[in-house]
Amino acid sequence: MPNTADDRQPANHAPTDVLVLQHTLEDPAGYLATWLDAVGARWDVFCAEAGEHYPETVAGYRALAVLGGEWSANDDRPSLRHAEALIREADALGIPVIGHCLGGQLMARALGGRVQRLPQPEIGWLPIRHGGSAAAREWLGDDPQPVVYQWHYDGVVELPPGATVLAASPACAVQAYTLGPHLGMQFHIEITPLKIENWLGDPGPVYPHAVGAHPDTVQDPAAMRAATAVHQAASYRLADHLYRAWQRRWRPASRV
Repeated sequence: MPNTADDRQPANHAPTDVLVLQHTLEDPAGYLATWLDAVGARWDVFCAEAGEHYPETVAGYRALAVLGGEWSANDDRPSLRHAEALIREADALGIPVIGHCLGGQLMARALGGRVQRLPQPEIGWLPIRHGGSAAAREWLGDDPQPVVYQWHYDGVVELPPGATVLAASPACAVQAYTLGPHLGMQFHIEITPLKIENWLGDPGPVYPHAVGAHPDTVQDPAAMRAATAVHQAASYRLADHLYRAWQRRWRPASRV
């Protein structure tokens, strides 16, 4: 993956556009990395599970991206609280945050919302629905029911003050939300087939039970792989649309 800890430039390099917070080794930037490179963005990524400490401040960046991971947002981990502190600082400075799955949950917590275990997990390619508002179309496009990739057991159950839900699903009332320039997602718009295969190779102890207990919202590996062949291309197109909407909100370079 580009721009890992081993190939980041020294601290005195030209200003970097985007800070990416990676929590676990198994959840890298995926298609977000591809997109950032394609638009010529300069970006840094720090991985907590690899022992990399997150920066003390986000002030030198134009935007902040927070990735997912198998941890719960409510876990007692210093790196999660550090991520929340950076999210709050970004909010105070007008730096747009985009949160993927766990990242969206951390943003909700950091800005006054609440996250908890949901009655029904969602794992695999599943539809979400948005109501067609101007904000929903700007972020999520004109398709009112896109199919996106999910792997989550928790969800946002109380939004931060001032936040607006953009999309929902029957099992998860907050699939996407906005607050000022920020976007939180419960789904994995950065997903790639490689990430899916890596996750299926080590899905954790809860997944096998979830397949049998929740067949309407949890896909088995064969169904998931078949759905990937059908939906991955559209997911990339949606990611391009969504990341461009985020990019339009990046803090101007002259202010960094």
